[in-house]
Amino acid sequence: MTATVDGAGRPVIEAPRSRAPRPGRARARSNFELYAWVFMRVSGLALIVLVFGHLFIMNVLDGGVQRINWGFVAGRYASPFWRLWDLTMLLLAELHGTNGLRTVINDYAERPQSRFWLKMMLYTSAFLVVTLGTLVIFTFDPNISG
Repeated sequence: MTATVDGAGRPVIEAPRSRAPRPGRARARSNFELYAWVFMRVSGLALIVLVFGHLFIMNVLDGGVQRINWGFVAGRYASPFWRLWDLTMLLLAELHGTNGLRTVINDYAERPQSRFWLKMMLYTSAFLVVTLGTLVIFTFDPNISG
């Protein structure tokens, strides 16, 4: 290997090779991955507060898990604050996990077709979990007798 020098005799450092674009795709410049990375950090911090708050309230305060029953949940969900708390925890946890698995799929699924179908299954399951969880949070009826 020979070193390349410029007219003044200084070595020329070549630019690093970039990854070749996938065939058949024009690559548009996007900041999506940056925003996804920032979202993981922010949602992780928010989830620490939400989840540990949830665990402390449900498992430690006022006698722990023995007091959790239909009446406890009905009383808790009478307040919009607790519904919003649980909805926020559901949405952040699901989006955080989905984003993490999307990254794993992008890193390890080599074939584009496999990558596509794995991500479609991931997005479908995330949509179902968020939809059903939201439905439960907003349609919970404390007047149903057990």
